Amino acid sequence: MEGYRVIFSTLRGRNHHGRPICDWLIDEAKKLGITGVTVINASEGYGRDKAVHSAGFFELADQPVEVVMLCDAEKCDKLFEKIREEKLSIFYAKQQAEFGFTL
Repeated sequence: MEGYRVIFSTLRGRNHHGRPICDWLIDEAKKLGITGVTVINASEGYGRDKAVHSAGFFELADQPVEVVMLCDAEKCDKLFEKIREEKLSIFYAKQQAEFGFTL
């Protein structure tokens, strides 16, 4: 299949309507029929504010998180439309991709 690999970068403690943004993205992807999403927890990173963010021993709210998904163009467009409707600001990278199963 042809489509996109989309990577959203956020922090574990960033919320939308009282829920972590990474959980919100997963739920929205499921509703749209995007069949696979991976959440990658990073140990440390920095973003546009140049502040270093990392998972603390007792606190994970500042932990960088990437939400990675593969989807066709139609589902990708619908996801970004929903993000705009919700007025969310989330950093992303979007690349054309070929994906499928080997068997």
